[in-house]
Amino acid sequence: MAQQQANRHGSEQRHRTHAWIAIVATVVALMLAAGAIWWAWAHRAHTPRPQATTPALTATPSVTPSGSPSGATPTASPSPTTTDRAQKIVDGMGLDERAAQLVMTPLAAGTDPSVIRALIADEHVGSVILMGNWTSGVAGVREATEMLQSYADGPTRVLVATDQEGGQVQHLQGPGFETMPSEVTQGMMTLANLQAASRGWGEQLHMAGVHVDLAPCVDTVTIDRASNAPVGALDRDYGLDAAGNAQHAAAFVEGLRAAGVGAAAKHFPGLGAVTGNTDFTTDGIVDTTTTRNGPEVQAFAQAIRAADPGMVMISLATYTAIDPDEPAAFSPTVIDGMLRGDIGYGGVVISDSLSASAVSAIAPAELGVRLVQAGGDLACVNDPAFTQPILDGLRARARGDAAFAERVTQSARRVVSLKLALGLAQ
Repeated sequence: MAQQQANRHGSEQRHRTHAWIAIVATVVALMLAAGAIWWAWAHRAHTPRPQATTPALTATPSVTPSGSPSGATPTASPSPTTTDRAQKIVDGMGLDERAAQLVMTPLAAGTDPSVIRALIADEHVGSVILMGNWTSGVAGVREATEMLQSYADGPTRVLVATDQEGGQVQHLQGPGFETMPSEVTQGMMTLANLQAASRGWGEQLHMAGVHVDLAPCVDTVTIDRASNAPVGALDRDYGLDAAGNAQHAAAFVEGLRAAGVGAAAKHFPGLGAVTGNTDFTTDGIVDTTTTRNGPEVQAFAQAIRAADPGMVMISLATYTAIDPDEPAAFSPTVIDGMLRGDIGYGGVVISDSLSASAVSAIAPAELGVRLVQAGGDLACVNDPAFTQPILDGLRARARGDAAFAERVTQSARRVVSLKLALGLAQ
């Protein structure tokens, strides 16, 4: 019995010992676990985390529907704007070279490009218009435009333009160039179909090395079509009311843009109410009905605001209800007041041909000066004999007139901004 009690007592003692050992082991394990957790936390708190990579800024940050920039605030410096880049390029030019950016000289079909080599290489003339009936197709035009580019050694390339409206006005033809319908026929197309067609026509120009199509005509004809020599008689308008003309013009511009080609809405503020063709006569080129806020002008306003063409071409007619004293291309009221001010257009303002009969009474050396004084930027001529006098006139006035020199600089910046947009400068 005593032995049994002793055995039982020993057994109970062993059980108590094992229990204490288990308890101690559990406590130790818990302490070790807690220590490990604390060490891991402390190590994490004092170890630098890798930084997230900040993406390079684009010219236009993405925007949420609320209008607030999406994502984290970037820390990189923003890319310079086109305006900043244009200013830097122009600031690196001398005054004579800036003036040369404001001249567009012609190259007629069948003429060797080398005839204007000196104007580009030595005088730094920055733009060329292809005139006449080019029938050599895309390949032939491309050969000519590549030669023109080979003459340019300045900070910008040559801007090449042409009139490719359709119908009776299509300077570039032959293999690779589709025969374009007149604007009246284009006016019968749906907006989507016109935009698609315009993109195709623009792609052909792009392949040929042409950067700007001096089209579309946004003129609204308000008199008998047959008597409207510059537009209606040639089916150069869309044949619609002002609103319809604006919509079709915008579709045409957008199609060209999709192909990488610029456009020039013309002939601001409209040639739909004159009987004479400013290219060939001084008679019948006074418009007595178009007003500053009339529907004909609103067609331009709507098209420009909707599609923002790279250029707007100014007519050479006189508008007595707007500015009875000056042709539109020389009128501060028309360019600075209406186009820049009322409509808010900030792009390149190009003249209709300054070698035209409509302005033949003005000395060639004054033509470019008067355009720039009125707020215009690019003096276009169809006769090569006018190029040097216009260039010399701009340079002479700029050298002796600081205010005019500043206008030349501002115009050169707009031209170079367009060149940047078209890939003709970096």
